[in-house]
Amino acid sequence: MFYIPGFDPYPPRRYREFYRKEGADQARYSGYRIDLRGVGSSAWEVEARIEGHDVSARVDVLVWSDIVNSSMDQGIGATYVQLLKTAWIYISTGTLWRLMQLRRGPVIAALYPVGFLLLQLVLAVLLVFAIWTVVEFVLPGPLGMIGAVLGSMAGYGLLRAGRRLDNRILAYYLMHDYAFSAGLRGAYQPELEERLSEFADRIAEAFADPTVDEVLVVGHSSGAYLGVSVLADLLRDGRLADSQAAVGFLSLGHVVPMVSFLPDASRLRRDLHDLSLTEQLAWIDVTALGDGCAFAMCDPVGVSGVAPEGQRWPIVISAAFSRTLGPEQWKRLRRSWFRLHFQYIFALPNAEDYDYFRVTAGPMTLGARFDGRAPSPSTKREALSKYRSMTP
Repeated sequence: MFYIPGFDPYPPRRYREFYRKEGADQARYSGYRIDLRGVGSSAWEVEARIEGHDVSARVDVLVWSDIVNSSMDQGIGATYVQLLKTAWIYISTGTLWRLMQLRRGPVIAALYPVGFLLLQLVLAVLLVFAIWTVVEFVLPGPLGMIGAVLGSMAGYGLLRAGRRLDNRILAYYLMHDYAFSAGLRGAYQPELEERLSEFADRIAEAFADPTVDEVLVVGHSSGAYLGVSVLADLLRDGRLADSQAAVGFLSLGHVVPMVSFLPDASRLRRDLHDLSLTEQLAWIDVTALGDGCAFAMCDPVGVSGVAPEGQRWPIVISAAFSRTLGPEQWKRLRRSWFRLHFQYIFALPNAEDYDYFRVTAGPMTLGARFDGRAPSPSTKREALSKYRSMTP
């Protein structure tokens, strides 16, 4: 299994710990056994007994957190410039309006950092003028300029405090996320293209291993559209057809339209189109309406306006958090949108046909496990993207 994280600055061991802890919880809920041991800094091996079978698996995290960290290495002023640029791209191209027609949850999540950062800026400016006014009243004349200096220092201090607290607020983090996606109006940055090429080579090595029954690529959040592009590259260069193992692609909590709806995302739109037709893999897309950060129950190919005649993939299904979490956990987490955005890789007390650990460490391939599974009847497929050009 190859796991592609979303826009996440944290190291891959974070995902190993998620797998270890949540896998143990899921095993307890579902009555199977799952154990793992670390292999290097970005991989682990799994030994499990699931559905009456002993299974061995290896999980590799395909790391791009260094690119994420580099893009987040921005000062306060540069972040506000990013805010203006990103807002202009989404608004001036008409993309924001079309995204709102699709799902309002992720659009609200996108507007949250804009609103919060602007609020911080307004409060900082008001603080500057408040201190300046008070000092001028106490010290009229030239000495009143001390108030301007003190006010500016206080205002900047307020902005710095907001920046330091961002591990709780997430406004800067989310702003950098959306700025990264929109930076080239939907095209991939050169360093990201280079990393995708490296990912493709890593995956292709597993295709040649005769001891492997399945090569499973899992993409979460932004990692879902990166997974689409990596597999589409492998499809077009013929390496996907050379795989001695079954190939599966599991996309979780996708945010594909945030990129594919942008004017210069022709590369991604071509990748979606091509991957949706192939018989050389199985593609299952899992989202949940409770996840306000994802475009839940939206066919990423269809809504992007590039669905071909004879489209095979993805099969869109729901993780149904309102049922699979159980009433107590659902009540506690239902308004924790960012936490629910990760629930796909966490334990589900009342797991139904989607169980992350059965899928990634169970005895059945992805295609076999969901063979004959009908797509969710609530899936949105209407083409809403204004831009539908595809790279030749």
